[in-house]
Amino acid sequence: MNYKPDPIDTSKVNLTTEHLKITELLAKNTHEIWAKQRFSEGWKYGKNRDDAQKLHPGLVPYEELPESEKEYDRVVSMGVIKTLLAIGYRIEGSETTTEKTATVDDNNLSLILESLKKSSQLNLKSLQTIRRETINLHLRYPEIFRILGEYILKLGEPLMAYDILSEGLKEWPNDIRLQQLLVLSLARSGATQRANNLLLELVNSGKNDEETICLLARTHKDLWQQASSPEESTQQIALAAQRYQQAYQMSGDYYPGINAATMTMLMGDAETAKAIAAEVQEKCLAKLPAVSHRSENDYWLLATLGEVALILGENLEAENWYNQAVELARGKLGDLRSTRRNATLIVQYRQGDMELIKHCFQIPRVVVFSGHMIDEPDRTPPRFPPEIELQVYQGIRDRLIQLDARLGYAAAACGSDILFLEALYELEGQAHIVLPYEREQFIKNSIDIIPNSNWRERFYQVLERATEVIIPTHYNLENSNISYEYTNSILYGMAKMRAEQLDTELIPMAVWNQQIGGIGGTARAVEFWRQWNDNVEIIDIQQILQSVMTKKVEILNTLSTPSTPLQPTSAPEDENRLIMALLFADVKSYSKLKENQISIFVEHFFGAVAKFEVQSSYKPVMKNTWGDALYYVFSNVRDAGLFALEVCDLVQSTDWEKVGLPASLNLRVALHTGVVYKYTNPITGDTTYSGTHVNYAARIEPITPPGKVYSSQEFAAMVASEGVKEFTCDYVGKTPLAKSYGTFPTYHVRRCGGGL
Repeated sequence: MNYKPDPIDTSKVNLTTEHLKITELLAKNTHEIWAKQRFSEGWKYGKNRDDAQKLHPGLVPYEELPESEKEYDRVVSMGVIKTLLAIGYRIEGSETTTEKTATVDDNNLSLILESLKKSSQLNLKSLQTIRRETINLHLRYPEIFRILGEYILKLGEPLMAYDILSEGLKEWPNDIRLQQLLVLSLARSGATQRANNLLLELVNSGKNDEETICLLARTHKDLWQQASSPEESTQQIALAAQRYQQAYQMSGDYYPGINAATMTMLMGDAETAKAIAAEVQEKCLAKLPAVSHRSENDYWLLATLGEVALILGENLEAENWYNQAVELARGKLGDLRSTRRNATLIVQYRQGDMELIKHCFQIPRVVVFSGHMIDEPDRTPPRFPPEIELQVYQGIRDRLIQLDARLGYAAAACGSDILFLEALYELEGQAHIVLPYEREQFIKNSIDIIPNSNWRERFYQVLERATEVIIPTHYNLENSNISYEYTNSILYGMAKMRAEQLDTELIPMAVWNQQIGGIGGTARAVEFWRQWNDNVEIIDIQQILQSVMTKKVEILNTLSTPSTPLQPTSAPEDENRLIMALLFADVKSYSKLKENQISIFVEHFFGAVAKFEVQSSYKPVMKNTWGDALYYVFSNVRDAGLFALEVCDLVQSTDWEKVGLPASLNLRVALHTGVVYKYTNPITGDTTYSGTHVNYAARIEPITPPGKVYSSQEFAAMVASEGVKEFTCDYVGKTPLAKSYGTFPTYHVRRCGGGL
């Protein structure tokens, strides 16, 4: 028999909370139809099934069924809904439908989500939609937030999970599971010190359960890897091993057990590590179902058996267990990254072959992309005519397959950008889109440039399927391409941050004709990438053009002439539009000063800051004050960040009471980077910098905790983009800015290895 099942692909279907409610109604109705049929055939309820006496334990109301039975009906019902949506049907309701779905409360929704999670029916886009819609459901239980947060963490999106869990904690601030998942999202995003501090608070408040202790141990393990001195390294690895052993003794569970074994080995006690590993192996084998009954829920059992084998020195067995685990992972990049990290630590400690790790754990690479737009009609010489669109698409798709890249960062202009995004989606990848400015203006400038084309429709389609769409600047500057230059830097930084979260490789990729271009173009993006990354993938559009258009003599004649740099098509660049780093700060307790303290404040507080500035290695290009506020402009994010941290150190280390000022004086410091306008103030004669990015930076400062330095997402991305090593930016969530400016991602800036 040559039969090959070919089911309809429903993996790209986007689900909503309404679909989940309909799923529950269909599942219940399926049960009602089945029960009615059985009753009509003479069956009755019985505790145990008896076909001879026609007794069945399932002949009870749907609400009284075991969850395992409900799960089966839900998965089947959801399969029907997803199939209908996949083949193009829409599901619309009436007032009657709304009344019926309203009977499905959030407790039912959480159970449905749990069922679908177990059956891998949910994708990231569906989870995002459900997350947005749950905000308006007036939920009575925290389970939905737990399930969404946990599942999104498994998919390797810790920042998104953090935002969801933060929303849940606003309603249920004492929910221990939400707190644990929030800390895990911080740890996976790189905010190790903050995660560690929160866990210590939980433990000190009496939360000494196994999960909390294990998470605390995990943060000590992270701090050990980040340690900047041998003393700190020794302390942190000992704390990690101690906490894992504590959790293992409490529960006897395999999870703290395997981590205790690994940390004990890394401390040099191989015999004890092997003894613990052997105990863990026995526990896992006892729990492991037969191959035919395994599900993705058995991932950690298999991964643990792989880690046990590594500790015991049985590499072939480890490879076998790890391969089985990866088969069940189903794209759970967060889980895969955690497993690979421990395996890497063991292999490196044993000075083993790292090919084992590379072979077992192939986490997709992250790609940051730039490329030429499609040619406008009658462009001479041609660069990207519509005739070669298919070949460019195939070139992008083939390169993504070759690189095993499934996570992409790009803009969405017509031509190469959209082709890249479409190829990524075809390969079931995830896209993060950064538009240089507001959508409507971007469509006018970068989409609707080809008459009678379908680029606008395709633009909307790629945006609809994106994991996120970010717009760092809300206006387009006439006679300037600096917004595109800024966007390219933000794209690279965000892609680099994502690659670091997943511990995978970042690959810059460009569709480029290898000629010099103007500001903000593909050539400048490639030039910027090559400062930080030697491995830049180029899809040579000039070669594609020559190979496809060989029969067009006029084009060949053009191409055979000496190549000259392409001139920017826009007007000359405005030299007063610059990308700068911005610092705003104000003084806590300034408003409480008495009149006779103002002169003391000016002399001693501002005097100390002025003296520090003169001595600092990080020089601003502009400075200003008004009242207690400080405003500095720097040419780069490194100088701005280090200046901010050092001025905070100064303020906190000074005894202000000695000079007659309140001891509580402190600074709130905010950092941002963006395109600003440089000009000479006609009133004061001073050089200054202004623009909406300056206003944005000023709105971050009031929400910054005293003594801390907070930054925008754009600043954090630029820090990553420019390879700053002295400090890091830890995500603290989406925060409402001052004066109703909106809610934006915010980061805590601190020195690497600790500090503010």
